[in-house]
Amino acid sequence: MSYALPLSDHPLRQELSAEVHARPYMHLSKNERASHLALLTGEHGADEERALVAELCRKHGQPAPAEGSNFHAVELGDYRLRWERHTEFTSYSFFARGEVFSYGQADDRERFAHTAMDFVPSDWLSRLPGQVLVGIHMEMEDDPGEGEEVDADELERILEIQNFAGSAVSGGAARAWMNFTINSDGFGRILVRDRHLRPRQAGRLVQRLFEIETYRMLSLLGLPLARRHGAELTELGNSLMDITAEFARCDALESEQALLAQLTDLSSEIERIAAATNFRFGATRAYYELVRRRITELREERIEGIQTIGEFMDRRLAPAANTCVAVSDRLDTLSKRVARASQLLRTRVDIKLEGQNRNLLETMSRRAKLQLLLQETVESLSVAAITYYGVGLVSYAAESLKASGLDVPGSFLDMTPGLAIPVVAGLVWFGMRRVRHLIGREVKDEMAQED
Repeated sequence: MSYALPLSDHPLRQELSAEVHARPYMHLSKNERASHLALLTGEHGADEERALVAELCRKHGQPAPAEGSNFHAVELGDYRLRWERHTEFTSYSFFARGEVFSYGQADDRERFAHTAMDFVPSDWLSRLPGQVLVGIHMEMEDDPGEGEEVDADELERILEIQNFAGSAVSGGAARAWMNFTINSDGFGRILVRDRHLRPRQAGRLVQRLFEIETYRMLSLLGLPLARRHGAELTELGNSLMDITAEFARCDALESEQALLAQLTDLSSEIERIAAATNFRFGATRAYYELVRRRITELREERIEGIQTIGEFMDRRLAPAANTCVAVSDRLDTLSKRVARASQLLRTRVDIKLEGQNRNLLETMSRRAKLQLLLQETVESLSVAAITYYGVGLVSYAAESLKASGLDVPGSFLDMTPGLAIPVVAGLVWFGMRRVRHLIGREVKDEMAQED
């Protein structure tokens, strides 16, 4: 029965609902074999990968991946392919059932002599973009029985290494061993002995084992960076200590400005290292957490005499991941220390510059006062001089009147300079005062506009 709500769906409802089912686990049977590849591809190249997967699908008459998809699982005759595209890597898992292999003598076969990748065209593999970071072969076989002891010597021969890890997993439904190394064929090995795994449960188990190794290797990509830049951070930290020690002995402004320049150079070096490592160290944290989560999901139970996968990771992977975290924290701490030191030194420099500016302003103020006194003195002299010349002009004008034939008494001519002095001096003083007032008002208007 179908029905429709009398409401409008959010445009992303279907997409978000389907996300939880976007990458289903494979259904695996007993005597299954699988090969897993993880290639570092970066954030680009998804279209090329999708086209290669589509090419393989068309060759076997199977549907190709949907446009823009990042996952595809398909049956390709004798084997199956599970393709997953992630942010910076791509994984290809190939699965083949045991019955498709021919051994010559069915009861006498060499484990890992034939793998699921035997069916994959080599020319197609050679065109896969990216660089191989992880390669694993897995074989699943029937567990002989509950009471049978694990033959450690046989496991060493099968896994080709003495230092391997294993445990009972999935609530005792299977036992699994991993060698966490690269064998002579370029692949690591996983051996799973199935007691009573259901097909989907087996798919989940194998996928988790593949992801443990994949995320382990991805988390370790940050370790070379941590080792390389750890020594640099030590040197930068020592340089910061030397600079801060100079604070107490340094008093001259020029010396403090030189220290501030050194701190600026130090900060730029720290930012360079941060730009080169932040993404990788962040990814290391995330991948390491995924490894721990996948190990928890295994639900391990100890097999006597063999270290569990969780113990192996605690001894081998945890120190490497913690090193990356420690260097990342050191980088962050050093950046904050440099920022605080720079702020402190910049404050000291600013205070001294403000003191110098205050002294300069006081000097300029004194000079302005002296200039004002000098100006007032010059103005007084200017009034006297202009008055002198003005009175002279008045006298010349009075004499000109007499020369022109006007009857001007002689006593008036004698009194003219004395009478003209206060009048001319007053006019000159008033005129200069008026000009100074106009100039002052113009300056105030310009200052108000600037503010």
